[in-house]
Amino acid sequence: MTRPDQMTLLKSARLSVAPMMDWTDRHCRTFHRVLSDHALLYTEMVTAPALVRGGARHLLRFDPSEHPVALQLGGSDPKELAEAAAMGADEGYAEINLNCGCPSDRVQSGSFGAVLMERPDIVAECCAAMIDAQDVEVTVKCRIGVDDQDPAEVLPDFLARVSAAGVGRFTIHARKAWLQGLSPKENRDIPPLDYELVVRMKEMFPHLHLSINGGVASLDEAEALLERGLDGVMVGRAAYHDPAAILSQADQRIWAKRGPRPMDDVIEAMAGRIEAHLADGGKLHQVTRHMLGLFSGQPGARAWRRYLSEHAPKNGADAQVLRDAYDLIKQAAETAQNGENKALEDI
Repeated sequence: MTRPDQMTLLKSARLSVAPMMDWTDRHCRTFHRVLSDHALLYTEMVTAPALVRGGARHLLRFDPSEHPVALQLGGSDPKELAEAAAMGADEGYAEINLNCGCPSDRVQSGSFGAVLMERPDIVAECCAAMIDAQDVEVTVKCRIGVDDQDPAEVLPDFLARVSAAGVGRFTIHARKAWLQGLSPKENRDIPPLDYELVVRMKEMFPHLHLSINGGVASLDEAEALLERGLDGVMVGRAAYHDPAAILSQADQRIWAKRGPRPMDDVIEAMAGRIEAHLADGGKLHQVTRHMLGLFSGQPGARAWRRYLSEHAPKNGADAQVLRDAYDLIKQAAETAQNGENKALEDI
């Protein structure tokens, strides 16, 4: 599959899956793509120093079937980011995204991530260098502010300065990041969400493509935000922990395309990808760990999770483990259906 064109990318950006460290690796993205043909997927953050100084180009590996997929970079040196962006473009990514939102201590020590909200001129310089270095669109993912900053003042100034460098698309995590006093996990939940501010940014900058991120837990919420005039919604943990509720429904509800793929087809598609991964020297659990939430809230979900967790890490485990776990789901569904039928007979 070739790199998607700009129009396709913009359509896909109506619903995207957030870049999440240790979660959205290539196996996760492959699984999410089986569920949705259209959602925009992101890599985990890859640091520019790791690529440029560390020679870790293997971190850019992805399968073209994942498209549309974007590379998220971390860094604050314009020259390094330009080189890393060129690498990403050479690998075939559809978008290069700069992380200005991660609050972890490791990211702060490297002077990038959310700390860049305090340095919009540096962000603008970095983005300009990335744009000049290659032909793929450069985007930014940011917070509404950090620490004691006033988001109502900081965010519009940030958008104005960075967009002047040539960035036309931003994803805004609608929370502050507290760099002092809160852990990265706490930064995902404790600072209050301010969706209204992000909506106002769309009113202030109608020419920019603005997506919102943070706390979106359902397609109902995503659709409501799109109806308010935002260009896109990025979903994080909900898409990972309950992918069937978010991604398998998204093509029909967000893009008016096909309905959910039959679960039999999903399992067999993933079995085929697992077999290819094993043939390449991989391990089963590297794939199935991302599938534990597939049947969240359904009969047999606990048995599914337990079976995969216990059997996938074993030596010699193959795609049959996935099929056997799915049999437990089908058995649980049949038992539940028989129970409902019996209850109706007793009425």
